[in-house]
Amino acid sequence: MNNKENQISVLGLFQKLFHNFNARQMKDATLAFKKHLDDGGKMLVAMGGAMSSAQMGITLAAMIKEGKVHAISCTGANLEESVFRLVAHDSYKDYPDYRYFTKEDDEAILNRGERRVTDTSIPEEEAFRVVEPIILKRWKDAEAKGERYFPHEYFYQILLSDELKGKYEGDPEHCWLLEAAKKNLPIVVPGWEDSTLGNIFAGYCKAGEVKPSVLKNGVEYMMSLYDQYPVLAGETQDGPGLGFFQIGGGISGDFPICVVPSIKYDLKKEVRPWGYFCQISDSTTSYGSYSGATPNEKITWDKLTKHTPMFVIESDATIVVPLMFEAILDRYTLVQK
Repeated sequence: MNNKENQISVLGLFQKLFHNFNARQMKDATLAFKKHLDDGGKMLVAMGGAMSSAQMGITLAAMIKEGKVHAISCTGANLEESVFRLVAHDSYKDYPDYRYFTKEDDEAILNRGERRVTDTSIPEEEAFRVVEPIILKRWKDAEAKGERYFPHEYFYQILLSDELKGKYEGDPEHCWLLEAAKKNLPIVVPGWEDSTLGNIFAGYCKAGEVKPSVLKNGVEYMMSLYDQYPVLAGETQDGPGLGFFQIGGGISGDFPICVVPSIKYDLKKEVRPWGYFCQISDSTTSYGSYSGATPNEKITWDKLTKHTPMFVIESDATIVVPLMFEAILDRYTLVQK
């Protein structure tokens, strides 16, 4: 056998190894994702959890750059932590033995100015406090000019300016928000207030330093999605429309998927259904646990149809998503021995 015969792509590895259970769901969801794009469809990624802290940008930025992700819904934490990773990457601390920590160990982490997320801690001074004065200036400038922007738009302005360029510790190629800013990717951030900078913003508002009105809110995010969804779904074109790739549960997934029934019932307009659905979560189906609801339940809410390709992968998204994205990107070749 020559070297070429020994080579296999990540997608080829999926097809060779993953035949049953969650592994097959991952393979089938990946193949369907790829087919959706190949057939002219577009994809929205909904991102919950702490995926930016988990360095999801290594693969997500590449997916955006290669035109394989066309819209994002994420929590405020994932939005800001993409930037925190960019400016403070070398100052993050890893704690692989976190399972054995005592309360005193975590108190010591607090006293060092770190905020732990599982085995990773975000440095307050190098991350939060570096970004805070820069974004505060943007908020104040907007107020002075009588302007209002969405939370992600303030980050777009900062990332596309020179304000942070001398402060990079991380690889800009791994900052998914920077890549999204370059493409002016549509983003919705429902519940942005539930984030570190959201809390900081509320504090400045309470202190009278800036008005809440400089931030467009969640209702306005849905209104913008009313306009963006038909364009992304290609209402006047053939093809499979807009797909929905959900990482984790919660508001980042629940909010944008509602745009279809809302356009249909609240705006009373015709709308294309979602063209693909995949959820990756370790929240198992349970009584009233919406994050763990099976996709067919969404049929009853007119979010999906019986024809929608739908997948549930009950596993850790920090493992599954990078593998799926790399299989779709097809940028690595493995050597079999």
